[in-house]
Amino acid sequence: MGSDIMGREIPSSHFSPEDFKAFTEHLNAETQLIGQWLKQGHFAYKKRVGYELEAWLVDNNFRPAPINERFLQALDNPLVVPELASFNIELNSPPEYLSGDVFKRMEEGLEKTCRQCRTRARLLGCELVTIGILPSLREADLALEHMSNLSRYRALNEQVLRLRHGRPLRINIKGQEHLRTVHNNVMLEAATTSFQLHLQVPTRNAARYFNAAILLSGPMVAVSSNSPFLFGKDLWEETRIPLFEQSVSVGGHKNSEEGDLKRVSFGTGYIKKSLLECFQENQSHFPVLLPVLFDEPPENLAHLRLHNGTIWRWNRPLIGFNTRGEPHLRIEHRVVPAGPSITDTIANAALFIGMIEALIEKEDPPEKNLPFHLARHNFYAAARQGLDAELYWLDGNRGKASALFTERLLPLARTGLEHLELNQHDIQHYLGIIQQRIATGQTGARWQRRYVAAHGHDMDALTAAYTEWQHRGNPVHDWTV
Repeated sequence: MGSDIMGREIPSSHFSPEDFKAFTEHLNAETQLIGQWLKQGHFAYKKRVGYELEAWLVDNNFRPAPINERFLQALDNPLVVPELASFNIELNSPPEYLSGDVFKRMEEGLEKTCRQCRTRARLLGCELVTIGILPSLREADLALEHMSNLSRYRALNEQVLRLRHGRPLRINIKGQEHLRTVHNNVMLEAATTSFQLHLQVPTRNAARYFNAAILLSGPMVAVSSNSPFLFGKDLWEETRIPLFEQSVSVGGHKNSEEGDLKRVSFGTGYIKKSLLECFQENQSHFPVLLPVLFDEPPENLAHLRLHNGTIWRWNRPLIGFNTRGEPHLRIEHRVVPAGPSITDTIANAALFIGMIEALIEKEDPPEKNLPFHLARHNFYAAARQGLDAELYWLDGNRGKASALFTERLLPLARTGLEHLELNQHDIQHYLGIIQQRIATGQTGARWQRRYVAAHGHDMDALTAAYTEWQHRGNPVHDWTV
């Protein structure tokens, strides 16, 4: 689910036509306001990065355990919050400065939070697991009775179904096998758990950062894929991508079912001049989903941020506020799945930050050399085939993702991290993990498929073995079947 203001509880899940009208007026005024702010460079900037990591609670049989309310009460940690389903939680990091041993600090912070969560979960007879899609999940688990007890989720479900005129959501994913199913609520979205990176960006370069994140999405999915199974079917290397897109399938204004734009999508193109283009697209193309009225000054951008939180581009601009109440811009990179190990998670972050920094340093915007339709092709090819996907790169060449990493992208990431003057040992360590993952060809998705090939098609057993390896802490390229 979205971060930001989507994390705020709302007073009710019921809305009147007047609510929609009033909300739209606030939204229009706030969109105009950030247009002015972007022109004036009104946004504060600190070179910082943070993340959200979505996780599963599973019981002793490695099936989803719908107890997040009890768990969170017992844990009492403001950085750990509920997710859409009562068997999911989200771990948040405080923002860290991109300096020195930032990735080591991030890893230690995540270790600490995970240790706390695990200890607390075990006292409730549960385990914590981070993985793109939980293999042991069954369709019956995604019932409304397992929705977290929050008005904003009930409202989201009601409004998505209202825009679909009550028509159920259709899932149709063709991979190694073919999954077709019909589901009558938004709970399918709960099956797609991610590691979302938040990078603060300066106004003058924000469009470049946004475009670079789009450009890197295909390679990031190829190298991090961790979601091959859904409801026992072997589908894509990163099945989370098509599942999320189909799980809240409502379009834009033209025709609410198959509208011109989808609420979960790769987006419509690169940014030409300013991030305002995204917010204007939100305003003009997407019907308001949750018209919650806030009694706050327009400068808080409460309506704009809530509306933005109900449009899930795989790369999304966010506006946050620091402790002094100054606004800042972030790019949220949503393409990476949760898991496999904590070290892998931080290595994925280091890889992305290194590559994006190196692309920003190029004099010529790299998006000039990779048309948007090819960046989008890369994204879905990578989601289907992982490291075997054929990807296009800036020089017009096309080759296997694994070769592209070895020849171009790992050196690019190294250049970016060195440019940030980060700890040399950390650069070696985290990029070394990515290098080993590529050399062995073993992503989380590959390991899961190898396990099933060796031990047969028992999804609960796969989940148990995955959880055991995850708790050992080795990076996934070391895992055996």
